[in-house]
Amino acid sequence: MAGAPPTAAEQDALVSSFLEIAAGQTPHTATQFLQMTSWHLEEALQLFYIDGEAALAAHPTAAASAEAAALAAAAAAAEVEEGFRFHPPPAAALEDGMLQGLGDEDDVRAPLPVRRETLYGDAPMVVTRPNAMVAFRNFEEEARQSAWDSEQNATSSSRDNLASLYRPPFELMFNGPFDKAKLEASSLDKWLLINLQSTEEFSSHMLNRDTWANEAVAQTIRSNFIFWQVYQDTSEGRKVCTYYKLDSVPAILLIDPITGQKMRGWNGMVYPDSLLEDLMSYLEKGPKEHHAAQPQKRPRKIDQETSVSRQGKTAVEDEDEELARAVAASLEENKGAEGSDASDDKTIPEEETEPSLSVKLEYPPLPEEPKGSRDLLCRVAIRLPDGRRIQRNFLHTDSIKLLWSFCSSQVEDGEKRAFHFVQPIPGSSNNNLEYGSEQTFREAGLANSMINLLLD
Repeated sequence: MAGAPPTAAEQDALVSSFLEIAAGQTPHTATQFLQMTSWHLEEALQLFYIDGEAALAAHPTAAASAEAAALAAAAAAAEVEEGFRFHPPPAAALEDGMLQGLGDEDDVRAPLPVRRETLYGDAPMVVTRPNAMVAFRNFEEEARQSAWDSEQNATSSSRDNLASLYRPPFELMFNGPFDKAKLEASSLDKWLLINLQSTEEFSSHMLNRDTWANEAVAQTIRSNFIFWQVYQDTSEGRKVCTYYKLDSVPAILLIDPITGQKMRGWNGMVYPDSLLEDLMSYLEKGPKEHHAAQPQKRPRKIDQETSVSRQGKTAVEDEDEELARAVAASLEENKGAEGSDASDDKTIPEEETEPSLSVKLEYPPLPEEPKGSRDLLCRVAIRLPDGRRIQRNFLHTDSIKLLWSFCSSQVEDGEKRAFHFVQPIPGSSNNNLEYGSEQTFREAGLANSMINLLLD
């Protein structure tokens, strides 16, 4: 406000502004502080909050003169306003912004708008979890409403794209409770693969991103397993945790659907290669075929126990008589079979020596392992009969006969003994790979796959 002193209307506006900020003060006090600072509002407020009443005591004369000037200014303003009420100024005079304010009856500015803000740092974190009251997860509705749906969010933000990396494998999951999953697996003669997850463990999301999204793992599950995924804090999840005494999640369980027995278990993050290698022994036989081979030994134990109990009830003399008869009968059989055994012994070495291992099999020379772009290379992992696993890079255009060249030196007597390869994933175009085939790695579909070596 340097230069000319403010008019009466400007002084009233400054006093009003002072009172709005310094709540509870009188217009007289506001006028005193404004006069001491030459009607500078900011300096007057600073002087009020720093010195307060002490500033008024240090300037008594200024306060008295300020009071008189304020009264005079108020009287002059009242006269001017009264004159404008009965004799309004012409329209030309109203163009001046100073006079326009004097013609209003209510010289009060509009209140400031109300603003409400939220401090996100103090808000509690809310983790969305499945409803624990439902009997089982409705995967169809979850797949529609979840933010994981990549088709509906194809043009979404980077945050949605990041969320799609951890999308659960809805296309592999069985929709139903645990009991129905067992019945389905039993009727289809497939093993039941269960994945217990937790929203608080990042390993659960890593399983969705790296393991279940792997193409080889997904193809293996579709062909040989019924896959069931559930959260641990649901009713079905708590039931499974209690049945199998799980202490930590995420967990993967391989269940026999016929008996409910846990055949194999994994905890934490399980990578695709390790999971496929562990599941290979369950790809050849289903649950029914597995049980068909087991009961043959059990009745023998029962028969032995029953026979022993019956023999214990008989007299000692009867046992001795039966034993003597059996010894005599066996001696007669041995005497009669001595001639035939001698002739058979002569023919046995001839049969054993029929497969000759002295002939060295010839395979095409093995070139150096290629290096370069992944688009040109085909990486194949091979599981040997002794349990070891080897792997090597080939070109897509190379013949699969190079597999025999590579593995002949890795297997005992591999250069003299014939062998072949089997793809462990059912449903592929070529399960058995024979040496006489003229296919390339691309035609055989061996890119980034694992095969088993079997001796002939």
